[in-house]
Amino acid sequence: MLELKNITVNLKNDGRYIADDFTFALNRGEKAVIIGEEGNGKSTLLKFIYERELVEEYCECSGEVISKGKMAYLPQIMEADCGALSLAEYFESSEYYMHTDILAKLGLSMDFILSDQKLTTLSGGEKVKVQLARLLMEEPDILLLDEPTNDLDISTLRWLETFIAGSRLPVLYISHDETLIENTANVIIHMEQIVRKTKCRISVARCSYREYLSRRRSLFAHQEQVAQKQRDDYEKQMEKWRRIYNRVDYEQEVISRQNPGAGRLLKKKMHSVLSTGRRFEREKENFLDFPQEEEAILAKFDESIHLPSGKTVLDFSSEKLCIGERVLSRNLRLSVFGNEHIGIIGRNGAGKSTLLKMLWDELKDRCDITAAFMPQDYAEVLDFDKTPVQYLAENYTKADMTKARTYMGGMKFTHEEMTGKIGSLSGGQKAKILFLDMVLHRADVLLLDEPTRNFSPLSSPVVRAALHNFGGAVISVSHDRKYLDEVCDKVYELRESGLIPIDRKEGAYETQ
Repeated sequence: MLELKNITVNLKNDGRYIADDFTFALNRGEKAVIIGEEGNGKSTLLKFIYERELVEEYCECSGEVISKGKMAYLPQIMEADCGALSLAEYFESSEYYMHTDILAKLGLSMDFILSDQKLTTLSGGEKVKVQLARLLMEEPDILLLDEPTNDLDISTLRWLETFIAGSRLPVLYISHDETLIENTANVIIHMEQIVRKTKCRISVARCSYREYLSRRRSLFAHQEQVAQKQRDDYEKQMEKWRRIYNRVDYEQEVISRQNPGAGRLLKKKMHSVLSTGRRFEREKENFLDFPQEEEAILAKFDESIHLPSGKTVLDFSSEKLCIGERVLSRNLRLSVFGNEHIGIIGRNGAGKSTLLKMLWDELKDRCDITAAFMPQDYAEVLDFDKTPVQYLAENYTKADMTKARTYMGGMKFTHEEMTGKIGSLSGGQKAKILFLDMVLHRADVLLLDEPTRNFSPLSSPVVRAALHNFGGAVISVSHDRKYLDEVCDKVYELRESGLIPIDRKEGAYETQ
């Protein structure tokens, strides 16, 4: 259904390869997920597969893409041209009246998609839903999805899982949602940058994600064990060889002057010893390499950050939550004490991001805490025209810039990424900059809107662990089920009637 032949893609700005002579076939019923660390080129590869022209401005590309049927592509970010359209205009060319089942499954009413509401006013999750709806109405033969789970509420996430898992169409997708990957993928495409980001490697495994990770750990452990044994055996051989060489060399010096006949024999013996040494060196060249594994790095929060359990971090109340004239929720109340970690869920469009911004307004100017905010739209806080070093080195002093470079180096940013514009970085790299800014400013209260949405499934466990161990308070909006389980002490659902505590013992985060 989809075949890639000898695909090579390298970035023009630094010459770095993200794919080198990559060949792959996606067959009917296969659900292939592309995984890899932030900035490794996952979205670029998916764009290239769909339409080469989308990446030719910043990449040099070669190879052949053969598709049998119509491909449908969901971009990570909605195209700018679509933002000014109303919903009615966006669906105008689609036969929506023939696909009411798709609308119903995505929770989209006919009145909603025929309204004059502009796409720019939709929540992140609503934007994903309407794009998915229009794609599925086109009845494609191959689905290419770049972060389809971004901002989806949990009930829609579960629907998407069921849809992907049960679809007979081949699906090639990128996702940072580990639960979705575990429940749907039967092919893993792992894009890596190894040897200090000077070499690309793409591995393909036709198995589940958990099995892939297990196989990978076992393979790497075995490879490391064999490589180490080869080197240990080599050192023992060489130590024995050096003793023989030194003895023969000494005997040649001492004995050959007194006994020329014995000297000739020793010369032959030395020739044999040297020949053995050269053989050992040739064997060393064929030793198995130690496994090269790309590390998921995130700077840790200072362990000394700690808020007393009795400290009131937040005591918030509001009669109503509104967007314009529309009332989304009433009788809101939220209290946070000490180092509590709070999660907020809710259906798309419920007003979660709006609520988090209200809480940020309450906390940002407080003198007794140091609050930091990670919005859903990074452009609200990041200056995309600055370099990461300029953004993080607030006073531009030599010491600040050195510290920023040191921390970014520890998070595997290259020199080009540190000194290029923030706007050219991937979503995951921008998220890393925001986290690093929180670390450098020693923030003790974090307000996070979908904190794991742009981190790879390999980085997400590191992010979750860092936040789980964070000694300050965390107030976050998230639909990441692993994040809610591992990081949050309490979870609330935002409904029309206010913030409702969720009993997680029931094992579900379904929104009503």
